[in-house]
Amino acid sequence: MDQQASGQKILDPIERAKLGLKVFTLPYPQAETLIDEYVCGKNYDQSSVDYFKDQVATQIHIREKGADLLVTGGEIVKLVAGSIMKNLPKNVDRS
Repeated sequence: MDQQASGQKILDPIERAKLGLKVFTLPYPQAETLIDEYVCGKNYDQSSVDYFKDQVATQIHIREKGADLLVTGGEIVKLVAGSIMKNLPKNVDRS
């Protein structure tokens, strides 16, 4: 797909999807390198490439923060469960 003004290609949705699958699990520096290798010498509009890189960076950031929140949530559940267990009344046998 070509841009009318510059004559350069943009990353179309199918290309972004295919490339996105390749970089989905990579850390951002590796993902950026893979993207740069993909577009190198193919006359892509740099602003569309930069936009895609921003999208990938955002997705990676969300994934990392989601993992952090999951760990934090697990710790909270562990603390709450421990507190409940400590505060349960103990059965006292008065026979």
